[in-house]
Amino acid sequence: MDLNDKVAIVTGSGRGLGLSYAQALAAAGAAVVVNDVSEDVAQTAADSITAAGGRAVAHTVAVGTEEAAAGLVECAISEFGRLDAVVTNAGILRDKVLWNMTAEDFDAVIAVHLRGTFLCAREAVRHFRNAKEGGRLILAGSPAGQRGNFGQTNYAAAKAGIAAMARTWAMECAKAGVTVNAIIPNAATAMTETIPFLAPYVEDLKAGNPIPSVVRRAASFGTAEDVAGLVVYLASDASAHVTGQCIGIGGDRLAMWSHPAEIASAFHDGGWRADDIAEAFDSSIGEQLQTYGIALPQIPTTVNA
Repeated sequence: MDLNDKVAIVTGSGRGLGLSYAQALAAAGAAVVVNDVSEDVAQTAADSITAAGGRAVAHTVAVGTEEAAAGLVECAISEFGRLDAVVTNAGILRDKVLWNMTAEDFDAVIAVHLRGTFLCAREAVRHFRNAKEGGRLILAGSPAGQRGNFGQTNYAAAKAGIAAMARTWAMECAKAGVTVNAIIPNAATAMTETIPFLAPYVEDLKAGNPIPSVVRRAASFGTAEDVAGLVVYLASDASAHVTGQCIGIGGDRLAMWSHPAEIASAFHDGGWRADDIAEAFDSSIGEQLQTYGIALPQIPTTVNA
């Protein structure tokens, strides 16, 4: 992919997945606005890109306010003269089960993930519409937002909302030549090392050991670098026909997530009473009850890399 004429903003790109996205975009030729809440972290990330021959500038701000969104777009324009893609990656976790989650825990995650995505995307699209050159919105979703996850009421709700926004914005932005997609990444990061099933593989990776092939396939779990290629593709002209999608990537797997759809229905003349519904659940649509939660694959106790 040749992104030499492109400029991208990546929120939350001081470390983890965001840093991998920023580095991959720069390696493909794009100029990148690196964003983090820590000035030192953002500058170090930007320096890593310029040291490798890329173009990058650090912009320190916490997403979630109109001022922050405007500042990011202004930074891209003032530093590089244009804006072509925005990757809304910034996020935090405040994991607790429902009865222990505080309003502050809920609001903090929603403010960064959902509100931050909305505000940054809105500011970018306003610019794209005025510039009349199209653009790319690449939103960070999550398996938790697709299926739910224990202890992540706030995070799952935000990520489900982001998937819905991608589908909505794909319709609204099509006339302006702006594509909108959500990526559903799965990789070894500070966030995933808190998940007991994945923690041992994250620790192995830190120790310099590769993630076993069976895990990279069955669990769709790999490194942050494994995910970055999808961001580069979606930022490129090659993906101009792809919009409104939720695309999964992790380890050795690339996947297309389906949109919610009716899978069973029943009809009753004159409408439905509670007793009628109870009967229908026992004899028709109840046979199609759906699973929920992130399904954990069966990984052999002993695996080979």
